[in-house]
Amino acid sequence: MFGNIFTVKIKQTLAVKLQALLNAPVIELDTIDSTNNYAMRLIDADTAQPGLTIVTDMQTAGKGQRGKIWVDTPNESLLMSMIMKPQYDLDHQFAFIVTVSLAIADYMQELNENWDVRIKWPNDIIINDKKAGGMLIENVLRGNQWAYSVVGLGMNVLQREMPADIPFSTSLRIESDKQYVIFDLVSGIRERIFTYLDILPEPNRMLRLYNDILFKKDTTQRFKIGNDEFTATITGVTYNGLLQLKLDNGSTINYSFGAIEWICG
Repeated sequence: MFGNIFTVKIKQTLAVKLQALLNAPVIELDTIDSTNNYAMRLIDADTAQPGLTIVTDMQTAGKGQRGKIWVDTPNESLLMSMIMKPQYDLDHQFAFIVTVSLAIADYMQELNENWDVRIKWPNDIIINDKKAGGMLIENVLRGNQWAYSVVGLGMNVLQREMPADIPFSTSLRIESDKQYVIFDLVSGIRERIFTYLDILPEPNRMLRLYNDILFKKDTTQRFKIGNDEFTATITGVTYNGLLQLKLDNGSTINYSFGAIEWICG
């Protein structure tokens, strides 16, 4: 009896927290340098709140991983950043990335059951072996407290074709021949991410699910460190976000993001 009451109270608390996130403002902008930058400015000005989301039609200085520029076509891409207050401990930062990545992948797979949706380490969204979107998660630490996390997402949506110089990219329209409404996608992805994070799933279970849909897992791929290229088999990703590779000599080595370059193609 008491167990049932406790379960009901937990569900009620989660529902209230989730609704608060969903009720947070969504700021719509025609153009901005970067939605992540805008979110960071709100945090610096102490005007941020969990769930607050910034959406734009165009970025003039979109940010990608490792200092790369995210290039998008005006009015054809989903460009958004969400401000979150993570409930994970600081030593579980990758668990946060895993949870957000799985939430997006889950939503995309539900959007079209005929797609093969995967996550390319650490947090690119792959549809049918091509990159459809990517995330940039930036954390704000205050002392030893994880104050905020800004979850930036860019997704190719309405493009009929992709630039020739990025042959391993795609859009939702290319993969489905459907013209999706970008703001509907924003609402759906936003709700799915908030729901996943509100439940606060167990990190090890989420990592197993992440590895289940890891792009090119158990296949041999080409990698590069400096000027040296080599082949190795992807065996998985560790709890702290390291890519596990099995080398040709049978040994296994873990690599951090940025320490190794994955050569696609």
